[in-house]
Amino acid sequence: MTDRLSQNKDSEIAFFDSHGASNAYDVFAPETNERLIDIFVRLSGLKPGARIADLGCGSGVFSNALRQRGYECTGVDLSPALIRIARQKYPGIEFIEGDVENLPFADASFDGVLLAGILHHFSDRSRFVAEVKRILKPGGKFVAFDPNRMNPAMYLYRDRSSPLYSPVGVTENERPVIASEIADTFRAAGFSVGTEYHSGMKYRYIAASAFRWLLPAYNFFDALIFAPAFMKPFRSFVFSYGEKPRGPA
Repeated sequence: MTDRLSQNKDSEIAFFDSHGASNAYDVFAPETNERLIDIFVRLSGLKPGARIADLGCGSGVFSNALRQRGYECTGVDLSPALIRIARQKYPGIEFIEGDVENLPFADASFDGVLLAGILHHFSDRSRFVAEVKRILKPGGKFVAFDPNRMNPAMYLYRDRSSPLYSPVGVTENERPVIASEIADTFRAAGFSVGTEYHSGMKYRYIAASAFRWLLPAYNFFDALIFAPAFMKPFRSFVFSYGEKPRGPA
């Protein structure tokens, strides 16, 4: 790839198109999807009517949840197959096939941006974050969530340095995130940034069939073990959020 693009775009498209063909990439339980949107609303502070970009929207689940809360949402994804599914499922929402490192929007177009499990697909996030900043209005908000590398299960299952790493159901670009690295990238772009950690996000599906029998136990223990406050840094998901400067950065 050229010009510092931080992904193999072709492999990303092929991977997500393969999931789009089976319409199977909505990995969270419905109650977890609603909880994720609850967290977005609280952390962003945005009111219904705000214009939101759902970047890496997949098949449109979160875009639709945002619309149901009264937001004006536009979804963007690299996968033609997933965008096709999103348009079929949710015809009242604008969905665009596009690259989040080269967004087809004018400067200062959106009040908020949702980054739902997308930052961990980038080894170098600076270009992506610059695009998020560009399309946000002054004072615009972003909320991102990604798997936490400090969580034992996320590390063991999804980090390439783990002896139990499973490559099934992931692209070559993926790696669970370190919260401080995400925060540093957004701060370097001029954002104010905060971080929260959450567990108890229930999965309804995982790609690796050898581990599916463990899913009910994982869902139960993930919520239980990491509930105490001292376990916060080890919870399964990192939520990063912040605001674009209102004046010159």
